[in-house]
Amino acid sequence: MKIDHIAIVVADLEATLAIYTQSLGFEQIYRETIADQGVEAVGLQAGESSIELLRPLDEGSPIARFRGSAASKLHHTAYRVDDLPAEIAALRARGVRMIDERPRKGAHGNLIAFIHPASTAGVLIELCQQEHPA
Repeated sequence: MKIDHIAIVVADLEATLAIYTQSLGFEQIYRETIADQGVEAVGLQAGESSIELLRPLDEGSPIARFRGSAASKLHHTAYRVDDLPAEIAALRARGVRMIDERPRKGAHGNLIAFIHPASTAGVLIELCQQEHPA
């Protein structure tokens, strides 16, 4: 596994995006709305990994409540895997609690599954597999 992206929930997507692109020089690689997850996601190239800025579509949503009154807050770390169903099965066999028992569609064409923070010392971890590897 290697780091795929670090996700940050933001209150003001445009202002935060300007910080990363204009001030820090990151390149925007995707921008999309993921309605079923209630977010707009913007990916920024960070070496071999990326930073993903997440704007809640509804301020009453769980991800907005997670951010609270902060301008931004670290949400999760994502690790890239080659075979997500096999990884989920292996983790479950080792007693790891999963939020997603089966892969689902995520941002940027990835298949994703989240590990429950109860199994990771309170850290939300996402596993992702590129649907169509380059």
